Amino acid sequence: MSGPYVIRGSVSLPEAELMWRFSRSSGPGGQHVNTSDSQVELRFDLAATESLPEVWKERALQRLESRLVGGVVTVRASEHRSQWRNRETALVRLAALLAEATAPPPKPRRKTRIPRGINERRLREKKQRGDTKRGRSGRDW
Repeated sequence: MSGPYVIRGSVSLPEAELMWRFSRSSGPGGQHVNTSDSQVELRFDLAATESLPEVWKERALQRLESRLVGGVVTVRASEHRSQWRNRETALVRLAALLAEATAPPPKPRRKTRIPRGINERRLREKKQRGDTKRGRSGRDW
């Protein structure tokens, strides 16, 4: 977990820009949970960061607008009993969140036509199926 954490390609999060906060976690752990600060809150100032390219930063600010509080994105982790594992989980979540938010927009869908032969075959098979079912009725008796 030491050193910068890679988001995508050569872009990474420097340790200096990550703000950690620890608190007591709820959940399993017995008496241990009452004495250790295992819950992790990781904060990253997206608006003020210099580690992301400007285009990525603008894209992330726009896509994560609902999650940001004053330009800061927050990730919490408290699944594990160990603070160390919760730190790793929070870092992975933040990196995945930023990787998804900075990804380029998908290519626009190109409209395609259904070939005429496929449409005709579908209608022909539908007609045959209807004829088969009509032949089963006991009207002729």
